[in-house]
Amino acid sequence: MKSGRASGVPGAVTWGLLAAWAANDLEEIATMAGWLRTARPGLEKRLPWLSDRVWERADLSQREVNTAIGLMGVVVAAAAADGARTGGRSAFFRTALAGFGLHGVVHMAQSAAYGGYTPGAATSPTVVIPYSLWALRRLRAAGIPMGGARTAAAGLAFLPVAVAGVHLTARVVARPRTPGA
Repeated sequence: MKSGRASGVPGAVTWGLLAAWAANDLEEIATMAGWLRTARPGLEKRLPWLSDRVWERADLSQREVNTAIGLMGVVVAAAAADGARTGGRSAFFRTALAGFGLHGVVHMAQSAAYGGYTPGAATSPTVVIPYSLWALRRLRAAGIPMGGARTAAAGLAFLPVAVAGVHLTARVVARPRTPGA
């Protein structure tokens, strides 16, 4: 087994995924639930074709946001650990890295479409995208291929599945308990 340093990929590349994710998600913890409550009326006017059920699901309590972000943290920590274990060669790490970088681009696109701030938009151009590009360059310099379009496609598929999975799980786990139930 090669260590990150022996392969020419420092731990900052692999564990940096977890650090960059934490910076972005601390912003999301601090802003998401409140932003959704404030922005919802305007979003409903802009997107009238979405059903009431969609808007009800978009109501996220702070507890649900915290739970979903914590669950995603487990996924990202596992990807970073696998990347460190394999010196950056892990397909799981490289797919998570590609998904994370794409996630930063999605945050920027959301803010552009919204015409203002959306949660995650402050750290996307300052942390998420710069880290992702730096890590990709470091992997390439170490001779570790990203897998091109295949890894990008896997990242595109992984991102919504992971996000939906943690949010669905968080909805169940963070659901308010009724007394006597």
